[in-house]
Amino acid sequence: MKIAVAKGDGIGEEIMQAVLRIFNAAKVPLEYVPVEMGKYIYDRGHSTGMTAEAKNTIELLGILFKGPMETPKGKGVKSINVTARKVWNTYANKRNFKSLTGVESVFSKAGIPINITIIRENIEDTYGGIEHKLTPDVALCRRFVTRPGSLQVHRYAFETARRKGAHKVTCGHKANIMKMTDGIFLETFYETAKDFPDISANDVIVDDLAMKLVVKPNEFDILVLPNLQGDIISDLCAGLVGGLGFAPSANIGDNISIFEAVHGTAPDIAGKNIANPTALLMSGIMMLRHIGLNESAAKIENALLCTLEQGIHTSDFGKAGTTSLNTTEYADAIINNIGNLPHEAAPTMAVAQDKLTHKPPVKPAGNIMKESRTQKEEILGVDFFIESNEQPRQVARKFLDVISSDFELLLISNRGTQVWPTGSIFTECIDQYQVRVLSRDDKPVSQEDILREAVKTAGHFKICSLEMLMNYDGVKSFSLAQGQ
Repeated sequence: MKIAVAKGDGIGEEIMQAVLRIFNAAKVPLEYVPVEMGKYIYDRGHSTGMTAEAKNTIELLGILFKGPMETPKGKGVKSINVTARKVWNTYANKRNFKSLTGVESVFSKAGIPINITIIRENIEDTYGGIEHKLTPDVALCRRFVTRPGSLQVHRYAFETARRKGAHKVTCGHKANIMKMTDGIFLETFYETAKDFPDISANDVIVDDLAMKLVVKPNEFDILVLPNLQGDIISDLCAGLVGGLGFAPSANIGDNISIFEAVHGTAPDIAGKNIANPTALLMSGIMMLRHIGLNESAAKIENALLCTLEQGIHTSDFGKAGTTSLNTTEYADAIINNIGNLPHEAAPTMAVAQDKLTHKPPVKPAGNIMKESRTQKEEILGVDFFIESNEQPRQVARKFLDVISSDFELLLISNRGTQVWPTGSIFTECIDQYQVRVLSRDDKPVSQEDILREAVKTAGHFKICSLEMLMNYDGVKSFSLAQGQ
């Protein structure tokens, strides 16, 4: 079977070479097709960070194994790592965090084992990177959380729990504050849980989750979170087990999947043959299981566990006063342990014989539309986001003079806090207001009605943006302002 391989930037070439040597020594039945991606491709004038040939190869094969990649700073280009995940709809980021013998952490010293799997929504949230300067002082980032996307990642989380033999899935969120976006994520979590009655489902607010992970990480098994929160909590969990050097990562999609180390490119040590390839090796082990090579995965994982038990390490970890090996020597030590089983840690047992289950993706005729239709939708009004350095009462007076009799001015807020018709004189304002205009008696209006009001408003204010106030199936679907 052929898979696409991108060496990456910085230490990427060294650690990828080490991992593929281990795979070859274990007689993994794969053929590696090199593809060009990363900073050096940006520098050659490819704004996406990958060549057209690389894109075509990955879409043909369906599996990408990649080293760490750097995005040039200050050039207005998107991260190649995020772009790859989004373009190929790898909707679930899976990271395993497990205590390893020979890798010391606060919890290993205390005898507290950790075995946490984080499933992070991977393509929505603020990672859309859709940002605008609305005024010289105000920047806006749009945060998208969708029902189809949330259902997709939750189902993968519960399926992962079944494969792992876990009994509980915990949803981390901030739905107490972001009631619409994280509200969708939490609602669809419990909706999905109904299809998995054998697995317990609970939720925890993300800041409380961070505290509990630091205090009692052994109480968690499978965690599922939105994109940004999942990114932060993933790095926290890496710190619990020894750092990003021991944090494997998979980006799972229905057609294309990406396996990578999530640590940086470490340009300060690139070319010195001292980098630690463990995270990339563990990501490769995840990849082997994903494509059905369970025996090969178990053989290599046991060799790694044996090597760590023997106290063999690179310079970034291990007991003080012991000799560090370089990248090549470390890989050789793992190769020498192929066929051996660990003694302190429980040996990894293959759940099935090697049988390639991955099938190359079938190219669809067009972009797949994932949607969830409501029975009835109505427009009830509009939020105008306007630029002004006037006092709230002056803004209100101008709006009251121009809006038609079919609408009423409900409130004005600044940075999400109500400043009209009521508010506090101590609320400090910036030069952008949110002005909410609703139809009288909640009577549905048309988009054309809203745009006519916008034209009249534009005669008095710069409209930075506007959002329709929607009613879906009889439920008002817009947030209140603080203090309303």
